[in-house]
Amino acid sequence: MENLAQYPASVYVYIRHLQCSQKPYRPRLGRIFGVFLRSSGPSIMISWPTIYHVLEETVPLYVAMIVAYLSIQRWKLFTPEQCSGINKFVAKFSIPLLSFQILSTNDPYDMNLKLIFSDILQKSLSLLGFAVISKACCAEKFDWLITGFSLSTLPNTLIVGIPLLKGMYGNEAMKLLSQIVALQSLIWYTLLLFLFEFRAARGMATTTSSETTNEAESGTPGPMQERHEEGQAKGVSARCCSAFRFLLVVGRKLVMNPNMYASLIGLIWALISFRWRIQLPLIVSNSIRILSDGGLGMAMFSLGLFTALQTKIIACGTKKMLLSLGIRFFLGPALMVISSYATGMRGTLLKVAIIQAALPQGIVPFVFAKEYNVHADILSTAIIIGMMVAVPVALGYYFVIDHPRF
Repeated sequence: MENLAQYPASVYVYIRHLQCSQKPYRPRLGRIFGVFLRSSGPSIMISWPTIYHVLEETVPLYVAMIVAYLSIQRWKLFTPEQCSGINKFVAKFSIPLLSFQILSTNDPYDMNLKLIFSDILQKSLSLLGFAVISKACCAEKFDWLITGFSLSTLPNTLIVGIPLLKGMYGNEAMKLLSQIVALQSLIWYTLLLFLFEFRAARGMATTTSSETTNEAESGTPGPMQERHEEGQAKGVSARCCSAFRFLLVVGRKLVMNPNMYASLIGLIWALISFRWRIQLPLIVSNSIRILSDGGLGMAMFSLGLFTALQTKIIACGTKKMLLSLGIRFFLGPALMVISSYATGMRGTLLKVAIIQAALPQGIVPFVFAKEYNVHADILSTAIIIGMMVAVPVALGYYFVIDHPRF
C-alpha cells in the first residue's frame, strides 16, 4: 500500500477520493440491471429475514387456497352450487370493498406520474405488439390480441401483489401498488371489457352479413339497382343500430360491475378526504373494514375452489401453457423495463414496477374470458400454474434486480 502521507493535503484528499469511488466488477446480468437500478444505499446480499417477511405475507394466502382445494377434492364439503355462491360473494362484496379500502386510503394528490405513464406505455406497447403479431401469424386475430394483452399486462396486483411486495419493500410498495390497482379497476378492465364487446359485435355483424348475402343469393330475381340501394340503406341503418347497441351493452356491463362502483367511489372519497382532511364515521369505517379484511382470504379460497372444480389443471395443453407463462412472467416484465426506461424511472420505484409486472395472472380477465368464451382455458391454466410459482418467480426477480452485484 502506497504511503500517502508524503503528498500535500489537497493531493492526499484527491487520491483518497479516487480510491473510494472505484466500483467493484459486476457480472453481466448485474450490469444490465445496474443501468436502471441505482439505489441510494450499498447493495447487500439477499437475507433470510427478507425471505421470511415475504413468506410471512404470502403463505397465509396459500393456506386459504389449499384448504379450499382440499375441501372439494378430499373432504367433499361443498357442491358446485355452493361454490358458485361463495364466488359470487367474493366478486360482489369482498373484492369491491377491498378495492374501496385500498383506494380510499391512498392520497390521489401524491400520485407518482412516472409510474402512471410507465403503466400506460406498457399497455400501449402490448396492444400494438399483439395487434401486429396476431394479424400476421394467428387465425383468430382478435382473440389472441385480447388474450395476449391480458396475459402480458394484467397481473393479480390486488390479491397477490400487495402482500408479496409489502414483504419486500414495506409500506412504500403498498402505496405504489394501490395506484396501479386504481388504474386497473378504472381504466384497463374497462378497456378489456370494451375489447370483448367489440369482438362480440364484430362476430354478430359478420353473421348478419353472411345471412343477408345468402338470402340475396337464394331470393327471387328483381331489379338489381333497387335491391342494391335498398341493401345499402339497410346496411347503414344496421351499422348505426349495431354501434348504439354495442355502446349500450358496454355501458350496462360497466354499471353492473360492483368493482367499478367501489373503485370510483373510493377514488372520489380519497379526493374529498385528503383535500379537506375528513374521515369516515367510525361505524362506517369499521363495517367496511370487517368485510374487506376477509377479502384476501376469501378471494384465495375462491381460487382454490375454482382449481378443485377443474377437470384438468393444464386445460389448454402444454405448449399453450408454456406460451402463456412466458408471456406472463417474461414478456410483461420486459415491456415494463422498456416503459420504465423511457419514462426515467429508477431505484425502488422501478423495482416495484418490474416485480409487480411478474405477478401471476389476474382473475378478472379470466372472468371476462369465460363469459365471452375467448381462451378461458389458457387464462385458467395461467392463473393456477402462476399461483404455484408466484413466490419463487418474485423472489428470483427480487434477487436479480435488488442485488445486481451477486
